[in-house]
Amino acid sequence: MKKYLVQYKPFLIFLLKFFLSYAILTFLYQIYLNKYDTTQFEVDAITKIVARQSQQTTTFFGYHSEIADNLEQSSVKFFVKEKYVARVVEGCNAISVIILFIAFVIAFKGKIKQTLFFVLLGSMLIYVLNIIRIALISIALYKFPAYEHLIHGVIFPLIIYGVVFVLWIVLVNKFSIYATKAN
Repeated sequence: MKKYLVQYKPFLIFLLKFFLSYAILTFLYQIYLNKYDTTQFEVDAITKIVARQSQQTTTFFGYHSEIADNLEQSSVKFFVKEKYVARVVEGCNAISVIILFIAFVIAFKGKIKQTLFFVLLGSMLIYVLNIIRIALISIALYKFPAYEHLIHGVIFPLIIYGVVFVLWIVLVNKFSIYATKAN
């Protein structure tokens, strides 16, 4: 047993760092979310900001859009050309994806400055791409409502998780402690 612990120590340390950082960040995010009363259909501030920025981006792309509080559930209604096309919920704000990204970066850490820079830059990129993603989903749902599952459930998650995967590959190959050992 000890032989296996020694042999797989780097992998076990990676898993420990990943799950521990993921659990801590998720716990802190949950504390933040618990400040909002979903029984009264409150929407957290980050989700509201994401909805507003997505609405502004949709308008920038040339499609008049508006948002409104949803009085029947914890979400923000999204309208394109006065047509209700989507609802922005807490899961749309990309914080869970950013937490996953950060946990992986922490687990595969390199030098502290590079790690912090990569966390900051990667998180901002994910956030901005998510704003664009919501804007494009809203436009696509306005134009092609019959393809909602394909648009929302397949294409756009593939894009956002694809970007996160590419960021992880860059991290592992350029910035992690394992990359510096290989060079």
